[in-house]
Amino acid sequence: MGILGIGVLPLVITIGIAVWQYFRRRKRRRLGCDTRPQAKKWAMRGLSTALVAAVAAGGTTAFASTVGIGDYIRSASSPYNMGDYYAEPTVTGAEAKRNLVTIYLESGEQTLANDEHFEKDAFAPLKDVTRPEDGWQSIENFNQYEGGGWTMSGLVSTQCGVPLKGVGASVDSGSPDQLVGSMNSYLGGLTCLGDILAEQGYTNVFLGGANPSFAAKGTFLANHGYTKDVGLDDWRAAGEPEESFRSDWGLSDERLMANAKNEIDQLHATAQQTGQPFNLSMLTLDTHEPVHIYDYCTVDTESEVTSAFFCSMTQVADFVEYMNQMGYLEDTSVVIMGDHLKHMSAGDAFHEQLGGHTNRTIFNRIWVPGETGTPETRSDADQLNMFPTLIEAAGLTLENREAGLGVSAFSPDIPGDSAQSFEPDPYKDLLESRSEQFYSEAWAARTAP
Repeated sequence: MGILGIGVLPLVITIGIAVWQYFRRRKRRRLGCDTRPQAKKWAMRGLSTALVAAVAAGGTTAFASTVGIGDYIRSASSPYNMGDYYAEPTVTGAEAKRNLVTIYLESGEQTLANDEHFEKDAFAPLKDVTRPEDGWQSIENFNQYEGGGWTMSGLVSTQCGVPLKGVGASVDSGSPDQLVGSMNSYLGGLTCLGDILAEQGYTNVFLGGANPSFAAKGTFLANHGYTKDVGLDDWRAAGEPEESFRSDWGLSDERLMANAKNEIDQLHATAQQTGQPFNLSMLTLDTHEPVHIYDYCTVDTESEVTSAFFCSMTQVADFVEYMNQMGYLEDTSVVIMGDHLKHMSAGDAFHEQLGGHTNRTIFNRIWVPGETGTPETRSDADQLNMFPTLIEAAGLTLENREAGLGVSAFSPDIPGDSAQSFEPDPYKDLLESRSEQFYSEAWAARTAP
C-alpha cells in the first residue's frame, strides 16, 4: 500500500469525517429538524469522535508497524549509501571450477546445538557427518545480517551479497516477504550467484518443498540463472503420496532429500559426460513453525520442536552421507547453512532460552574437495560474506576476493575500502541506510541481451 495508503489516507479519512459531521449538524440546525434527545446527541458525537480517533490511531499504528518509524528515520538519516561500497562480482579465473551443492536449513540456528540450554543437540546427526577431522570447515560466529531474519533475506543476502530491501517507503517493511508482490522481475539489476555460475556453464537447479510462488522465490531464481526450480505443485504432479505433505507448507524433508539423491545422480552423470559443472541448491522446511511431526520422526523431547529439528537434520545428514558414499564429495563442494535465525514471534518455541542469548549465530558447514591446503575460514562473517564464499567454493577466483558487500570467508584479509572493514556501528548504519538510488537500480528489470 505504501506510505500514502498507511500514513496519509487515514488522515484524509479523519478530516473527511470531521467535515461531514460539521455540515450535517449545521444543516439540521438550520432546518430546525434536530429533535433528537440530548443524550442521543452526545452518544452520536461520542461515536463519531471514537471513529475519528480509531481511524487516526489505526493509520498511525499501521504506518509504524509496516514501515517501522524508528527504522525509517534512522535509514533516512544515514550518511551511507550501499552503492558506494558494492563490489560488482568479477570472475578472474575458472580453471578449477567444480560442482556446488548448497543446502539451506529452515531456521537453522547454531544456538540450538547447545544441549545445556535444550534437551539435546538438535544438529547432532549433521555434525556427525561433517566433522572437522574429515576436512569439513565452518565459519565461527556466522551472523545473520542486520535487518535480516526471513527466508528470502537469507537467499538474497547469501546469493547476491546485499540486504533484501525494497525501494523508498518499503525499505523496512513489516511484511518483508511481500516486498515484490506479483512483480515479474526480482532484483534484475544485480548479478547474483546463479547468474555468475550460468555464465560459467553451470546447470543451476533449486529443490524446495514449498510453493516457489511464495514471496516470489521462483521469480528470483528464474531471474538469476536457475533453469529448474522444483516445488510443491511439481511434487504433487510427480505423484508424491499425500502423507508426505504438510497441509500448511509443502513436501517433507525426508522426501525432499530422497528426490535430491535422484537429482544429484542425474546432474553428476551429465557433468561427467559434458565437462560442465552443476549447482544444486535446496531448502528444507520441516523446522518451520508450527512444526509438523511426520511418522518417520521420533518425539523424545518435551518440546516437539527439538525433536523436529533433530529429525530434519537426520534427513540432511543422510543425503550428505549418500554423496560421500557415491564419491561425489571428490569433485563437489558443499555448503550447508541456516537461512536465518529461529523466529521469536508470539507462540514460537524457546523464548526463554533464546530471548536473553547474547550470541545467536547461524549453523554452517563447508566442504571443499581436493585441497589439503584450503585456508581456514574467517570468523564473525555475516550472510553478505557468503556470496563470494560460495563463488570461491565453486572453484572460481574473484577480483579482490569480494562480491556485493561481502568478502570471501576464505580470505583472511579485508580490503580497506570494503564495507567489511567498517566497525560494527558504522556497518550497521550502512546496512540500515535507505540507499534509494542503489535499490532503484537493483530492482530494475533486466534488459534482454
